[in-house]
Amino acid sequence: MLVPIAVSIVLFLVSYLLGSIPTGYLIGKYFKGIDIREYGSGSTGATNVLRTLGKKAGATVLLVDMLKGMAAIALARGLFLLDANPVPENWRDWLIVLAGIGAVIGHSKSVFLNFSGGKSVATSLGVLLVMSPIVALGTLGSFLVMLAIFRIVSLGSITGAIVVNLLMFLLDRPLPYLLFSLLAGTYVIVRHRGNIQRLLAGTEPKIGQKMQQT
Repeated sequence: MLVPIAVSIVLFLVSYLLGSIPTGYLIGKYFKGIDIREYGSGSTGATNVLRTLGKKAGATVLLVDMLKGMAAIALARGLFLLDANPVPENWRDWLIVLAGIGAVIGHSKSVFLNFSGGKSVATSLGVLLVMSPIVALGTLGSFLVMLAIFRIVSLGSITGAIVVNLLMFLLDRPLPYLLFSLLAGTYVIVRHRGNIQRLLAGTEPKIGQKMQQT
């Protein structure tokens, strides 16, 4: 029993470190020699990078942050491809969720940035794309619809955090996946609490608008 538990702990830590790779911070340093946390919303995520550094930088951060989540889930699934699998088969879904949570937390609480980071939307989407592609595409669709209508990224992200739970339930996904969507969705919404305040005040910037420096 000690071996599976040890493997689970190592998997979580590796996934956390993958999520902790500070993509937005590194891109900011590479493109402009700046600390992206000192601009706009202070987030290292793709939206703040887009507003501060432009489309190329924003798209790069979005892609890499998604890949971090995908890599964490691929790593968890890879354990069960080993000839001498150290983890019981009935642990599969739970380990996948554990890896996903590790990556999501790592992105927003990066050990390399004194536990700061982004809002974990792109990394969560990357996790979902490997965990449950149909749910991921439905969630992405809800985000894009809201973005097309209102042109506010945070509103699309919050909508996606709600829709992912509905889809997991309606599509009868395994209990661990349901718990992941609940935890990750709630976490994403909590990370957007500043955006929610600006949405209620009518001051949340739309795509193409600059946010005043914090």
